[in-house]
Amino acid sequence: MHHNVRSTNYYGYPNMLYIIYQEDGTDSLAIRARVKEQHFAYLETHKDKLVLGGATLAEDGSTRLGSVLILNVPSLADAQAFSMNEPFRKAGLFSSVKITRMRRGQWFPHNAPASAEGN
Repeated sequence: MHHNVRSTNYYGYPNMLYIIYQEDGTDSLAIRARVKEQHFAYLETHKDKLVLGGATLAEDGSTRLGSVLILNVPSLADAQAFSMNEPFRKAGLFSSVKITRMRRGQWFPHNAPASAEGN
């Protein structure tokens, strides 16, 4: 099954992929609990831009370290605006955020695990 991923922006120029790598700060559990619903509502509102998103975890499989988002947007400025307006970031959850343009190389979504936990 193929999903139509928007390959051009509203001006007809190609969109680009950006990966947003976010590391949790010291008070992340409390902030995450307080802002979780706004975070998911924000992602739902912007699902037309979101390619992939999920938590980064320690090897124990449950301790959250941060998160990664991959966006399909027209520019770095759009990726930065998305990130700056994301409720977790606005609430101060992250100790660091890095946004980098990426190129889609290999794409094998059927190799993803069946569960969100990765098993």
